[in-house]
Amino acid sequence: MGRVGRVLAVVLLLVMGVAGRAGADAGPALWTGSWEAAPSGTDPAVPGAAFRNVVHLSVGGSAVRVRVSNRLGSAALRLGAVTVALRQGDGPDAVPGSMRAATFAGAGTAVVPVGQDLVSDPVPLAVAAAADLLVTVETPGDSGPATFHRVALQTSYLAQDGAGRAADEDGDAYTRTTGHWYYVTGVDVRAVSRGSVVAFGDSLTDGNGTSMDANHRWPDRLADRLRPLRTGVLNAGISGNRLMRDSTGGPGALGRLDADGLDRSGVRTLVVLEGINDIKGTPEATDPADFVRAYRTIVARAHLRGIRVIGATLTPYAGYSGYTDAREAVRQEVNALIRTQHVFDAYVDFDAVVRDPQRPGRILPAYDPGDHLHFNDAGTRALADAVPLADLL
Repeated sequence: MGRVGRVLAVVLLLVMGVAGRAGADAGPALWTGSWEAAPSGTDPAVPGAAFRNVVHLSVGGSAVRVRVSNRLGSAALRLGAVTVALRQGDGPDAVPGSMRAATFAGAGTAVVPVGQDLVSDPVPLAVAAAADLLVTVETPGDSGPATFHRVALQTSYLAQDGAGRAADEDGDAYTRTTGHWYYVTGVDVRAVSRGSVVAFGDSLTDGNGTSMDANHRWPDRLADRLRPLRTGVLNAGISGNRLMRDSTGGPGALGRLDADGLDRSGVRTLVVLEGINDIKGTPEATDPADFVRAYRTIVARAHLRGIRVIGATLTPYAGYSGYTDAREAVRQEVNALIRTQHVFDAYVDFDAVVRDPQRPGRILPAYDPGDHLHFNDAGTRALADAVPLADLL
């Protein structure tokens, strides 16, 4: 289907009933990714604790299943209990009657091997789109370093003496707060949907610069736009991530592509915004052709799964400490190649959306949180609004 055809298809779905409800209800309910946090590092284990992670779903469904990760650990991860519940209010309390135990192959406890993820059995809990879900993981012993997502921009909670606390509806025991997500790296929902979109990137996708506890990362804003079309959005951004190398931001894009992108439930489209850390990092990448080869590798691997790939131009960062004119020349050439060489199935010109027309190497002041690299809440809205929905569906 060409671009015009896809536009007409989206318009038709909206006209038929904000969500395409009449046609979609006739189809089967399938597992769709509704939330994701890509593993980005480890923290010391807290034996006997219960971690109550607050996650914000993109699409809803009649049941959920959760992904627990020990991908970056060094010892087998023993799970004493995992629960899910709807969040009540703004703290660690659960909606009364919504608490459910998650099982793994029918058991309430499980062991996650080093370097692996484990997906729970289906949990019969109806969840709405844009709902906050509490996913609590109890770790009864010392399982070594805890796999986590560092920059959550979401307050979650910890019960230091968490034995038997995973199923508590009230959050009185959860007296410590954290800005990380521990162990939980995905939530799927069973729903009639159009599948999911993965936003694959670095700190610009992870949400650095946006408001805490607001869900204003650009993939969150995109999820708001896609909600009437019953399409999930998964945020696979990792702060510090690089396209072609591993870094302090975890495994490089090529190394984590399957686990964080292609293997997720119901994925139909990948949106790739990666490369600025290669330009400004150490060692720096200076050959634009290397970027194109890496992008084409991502596209080829995605196509083997039937997944479409949308590329994004690299956004300005003049004024940031890592900026140099030579690095800016690389960014400009990479963007020119993205625009002209059909590197991706389609592209979105984020650079054009957020740059200052008077100083094209800089972000518009209205979108700049002050570091001249990331985006504030207005900037992430501008990015999300620039994505043509027809290219995603």
